[in-house]
Amino acid sequence: MNDVTRSSHDVVPGAPSATADEFASLTVEETLRRLETDPVRGLSGDEAQQRLVRYGPNAIEEKRIHPLKRLLLFFWGPIPWMIEVAAVLSATVRHWADFAIIVTMLLINAGVSFWEEYKADNAIAALKKTLALKARVLRNGQWRTIPARDLVPGDIIAVRLGNIIPADVKLIGGDYLSVDQSALTGESLPVDKKVGDVAYSSSIAKMGEMTAVVTATGAHTYFGRTARLVEQAGTVSHFQKAVLRIGNFLIVSTLALVALILVVALFRRDPLVETVLFALILTVAAIPVALPAVLSVTMAVGATKLARMKAIVSRLVSIEEMAGMDILCSDKTGTLTRNELAVGEPALFEARDVEELLSVAALASRLEEDADAIDTAIARALGDARAKVSGFRAISFTPFDPVRKRAEAEVEDPQGRRFHAAKGAPQVILALADPDQDVRRKVEAVVDDFAARGYRTLAVARRDADGRWRFLGLLPLFDPPRDDSVETIEASRNMGLDIRMVTGDHVAIARETARQLHLGTNIVSASEIFTPEGTHDGDCIERADGFAEVFPEHKYYIVKELQTRGHIVGMTGDGVNDAPALKQADVGIAVSGATDAARAAADLVLTAPGISVITRAVEEARMIFERMTSYAVFRIAETIRVLLFMTLSILVFNFYPVTAIMIVLLAILNDFPIMMIAYDNAPVAPRPVRWDMQRVLILSTVLGVTGVISSFGLFWIGEEYLHLSRDVIRTFIFLKLLVAGHLTIYLTRNTGWFWDRPWPSWKLFVTTEATQIIGTLAAVYGWLVTPIGWKYALMIWAYALVWFLMNNVVKVGLYRLFRHHLPRVARHIRRVHMPLHPPHATGH
Repeated sequence: MNDVTRSSHDVVPGAPSATADEFASLTVEETLRRLETDPVRGLSGDEAQQRLVRYGPNAIEEKRIHPLKRLLLFFWGPIPWMIEVAAVLSATVRHWADFAIIVTMLLINAGVSFWEEYKADNAIAALKKTLALKARVLRNGQWRTIPARDLVPGDIIAVRLGNIIPADVKLIGGDYLSVDQSALTGESLPVDKKVGDVAYSSSIAKMGEMTAVVTATGAHTYFGRTARLVEQAGTVSHFQKAVLRIGNFLIVSTLALVALILVVALFRRDPLVETVLFALILTVAAIPVALPAVLSVTMAVGATKLARMKAIVSRLVSIEEMAGMDILCSDKTGTLTRNELAVGEPALFEARDVEELLSVAALASRLEEDADAIDTAIARALGDARAKVSGFRAISFTPFDPVRKRAEAEVEDPQGRRFHAAKGAPQVILALADPDQDVRRKVEAVVDDFAARGYRTLAVARRDADGRWRFLGLLPLFDPPRDDSVETIEASRNMGLDIRMVTGDHVAIARETARQLHLGTNIVSASEIFTPEGTHDGDCIERADGFAEVFPEHKYYIVKELQTRGHIVGMTGDGVNDAPALKQADVGIAVSGATDAARAAADLVLTAPGISVITRAVEEARMIFERMTSYAVFRIAETIRVLLFMTLSILVFNFYPVTAIMIVLLAILNDFPIMMIAYDNAPVAPRPVRWDMQRVLILSTVLGVTGVISSFGLFWIGEEYLHLSRDVIRTFIFLKLLVAGHLTIYLTRNTGWFWDRPWPSWKLFVTTEATQIIGTLAAVYGWLVTPIGWKYALMIWAYALVWFLMNNVVKVGLYRLFRHHLPRVARHIRRVHMPLHPPHATGH
């Protein structure tokens, strides 16, 4: 695979002539000229209408498939065809009970799949909901409020405190604007904007008021690109591929053997109608119509358990993907960290102690309930000492703004003494206090050290009656890791799950967070991986421990690149910016408090804070995977055992070993324990697990063939040693197929001896033994079959148990072979192929 991959940043028809990045580099005058607009009068009504036709509405368009068509698609494909053929065959031979069961299974499969996809496909709708609904726009020289969907590039709009920015804009007038764009870019703190800066659609104005010119609308905005990526994203699950391969193997095997039986019967001039009827019944019994249903029920039971752990599954097949997940790309802000500012270890200068430093900072703050993030962090750090400042009275207060870069208050203490408290950017407070060069150098060194660790730094000063400002000290601010993050990461590593941090924050912040969480320190900036031409360095993505300064499309392509390199990738996130990557990932996980867009794009939605539940979800997923593997091996082995034995009996001995009634009885009695596999106790694999179809097919085939040998052994005993009639021998074979088949469930449920823990669940054990007893009673007393009595029935049980023990030895031997011999063979094949396939050059 070429390590330099091109991403699709193509120009969209109808988009403005410049991209958001290009507008960011233009001056305000150049932008207004490029957009042909007047900042005093705005666009005319006619011009706005023409642009609306040209660029389209300021909304995200979505391709909708009619629900009926969507539902019908679930009846089309190899697995549905297999079930539909079985239904037609059942109707042909007038087995209406079978027909009803098969059609019900078909409808359940289609209905469950339709509902899951219908829910998962709400990502675009949720993205649309977050768009601003109204906008204040300048048209024909007058300000008016219009629906946001009617905005066009070139419109002059007003943005003020609390507004959702309705489109991508360039700020052209006003003092300042503080914008929260965390849901879009992942930056944990509001960003200060000034004239000439750009602001993105769907970010929120937290402070200030400015005018702006619209540079892009709808699908052409930064937000719109995210929505388009959500639309493009998606993968075919490994589970779906595995089910398809199992189904194809069984169908081809069944049809080949049944066709052989028909050809031989015709050459022998057997009664045509009876032969065709028998072949049809055999085909219906052998085709695994319950395959999708059993696997879906297994996952649905697991989903119910996960829901009790505060993890809601929105796409069932993601449970299987979680079992094989080997890389988890985790968003930083709000997922690994608390998404709240905290005060680190302060640096003291003229302050007596930390309490004085924090108290003065608190007096230069607003400590109301709706205080900003910095003031809230100071109040939290002050803790119990906050009561000491409650007796101080604020005479005047000047809040922080991006122009002055400081907040200041005149305060009166309980004794009536007045003083000034200030906090703000270190360079501003330094200029206020004007200390000597030695202090200035020390302050700058501390600020540089804090910056290198990704901290935002706040300086604090106090002016008493003497009129001199004292530089009290520095407060480092950071977004601290969640309490459970380190423990969760360690637990994940022990399970073979590699966690990689992905964030929109600065590299320094990401590296410091990674250090605190004991993640790797090879944190790479998106600019080192992605080029302006749209290429990316795949090797760098593979090697990195984490990624910083990433945009939504970067997250999407990081996930996609890791998938192309053979990884099963999980992605956690909570913002709009995470939605494309969440949908592209094999397992998209929306964390607690996620936006509607993130939840709609995700496969798993966490309702409890943090990601500690993910490790428990992975354990549950691996148990579910073991159950599904157990069923797959059992079903393939049983199909081979029954079909191959019957085919060889007819070809070699011209003997139909079971009747059509017996085949139906076997199918019905098998269904009950099969459904209980979903509730079985299963081991938890220590490493990620994947479908290994080679192992599944080898193990199933070997167990199937040993079953055929044992069936012929019983046939020989009945005919040559006991000299029984063919009708009695048929009941022998029926009971043996039932008892031995059900015992095979105990074999396939683990990789060791049948007595190894965990033991079968009581639901599986009771159901399996109950159906074996019913089958035994039918054989003993002649219900729909020739009776054989208790003596022969107990002999068949003993015979089946002996073969059960022998099969267990064979199975354990096979698994040892898989573990030790096959990897050596694979390594030898790789060595042989190495000179034939020299590695190609990589590039950027």
